[in-house]
Amino acid sequence: MDHAAEAQRTDLMTITRHVLNEQGRHPESRGDFTILLSHIVLGCKFVASAVNKAGLAKLIGLAGETNVQGEEQKKLDVLSNEVFVKALVSSGRTCVLVSEENEEAIFVDPALRGKYCVCFDPLDGSSNIDCGVSIGTIFGIYMIKDKDNVTLGDVLQPGTDMLAAGYCMYGSSCTLVLSTGNGVNGFTLDPSLGEFILTHPNIKVPKKGKIYSVNEGNAKNWDAPTAKYVEKCKFPQDGSSPKSLRYIGSMVADIHRTLLYGGIFLYPADQKSPNGKLRVLYEVFPMSFLMEQAGGQAFTGKQRALELAPTKLHERSPIFLGSYDDVEEIKALYASEASAV
Repeated sequence: MDHAAEAQRTDLMTITRHVLNEQGRHPESRGDFTILLSHIVLGCKFVASAVNKAGLAKLIGLAGETNVQGEEQKKLDVLSNEVFVKALVSSGRTCVLVSEENEEAIFVDPALRGKYCVCFDPLDGSSNIDCGVSIGTIFGIYMIKDKDNVTLGDVLQPGTDMLAAGYCMYGSSCTLVLSTGNGVNGFTLDPSLGEFILTHPNIKVPKKGKIYSVNEGNAKNWDAPTAKYVEKCKFPQDGSSPKSLRYIGSMVADIHRTLLYGGIFLYPADQKSPNGKLRVLYEVFPMSFLMEQAGGQAFTGKQRALELAPTKLHERSPIFLGSYDDVEEIKALYASEASAV
């Protein structure tokens, strides 16, 4: 990269400009979606700033409450949740919100309602805050048919109905990856400008990868197809090189690496968690949407992940997502087990 030339670049594609360009492709658009996204971006900037100052501001450590998943809440979790709820409500474009930190859906005051539903995990991987590992925000956006009579049933839509999804990773740099259903783009926060700049246009996940990502500590509880697949990664029978294992334990960071470098991310069901561990509405769906938009696949062990029809807000599901060919392999293992039964 020619850094001198980069420093002189003045024609910067900011995330706002990018979204406005997308809006221009839809003449019927009234700009509501653009306004909603700008509020999400503001929330991400606020949390990025808080994460950077966490140690200094004594935000690290437990807030003393436990969230609906039974996880002890970190102060940053609480702060991030408040930031995103307020940013989304004040946009005037949402009618219902689903957060990992709130047991019930948040129905917006009728005077401030718009036509969108946002499902989000305000700070994924927060157990990693104290050791400086990348953490992130995940979100998915849906349209609600009747904002004035919105019910819980309107929130429980399959992932195929999702309009947009993204995540913001707070790590060595602050990166926001977004898809509005027309490919995947990555933006990096330039702290000197306070703007997200397009740095990864049109991300495509490699068709096959050299990395597998899974918590091998759960291996004794895995089902046969998962165990067989991981065995194949480590001891390939076709003369190819073994895959490398990379597991951060922060979903945003693991998926970000998978999107850029290829490979497969697995969080299977096991005897301890028969329905898997990751939540459908604000972890599985947004990440599956992004992976498919980048040319990869997402599979639950039974079906295409985006075709799941959730029945509860905090429902969980197993998930295998990543490079197209790698997910094909695990699908074949599940199919052969099903046919053997």
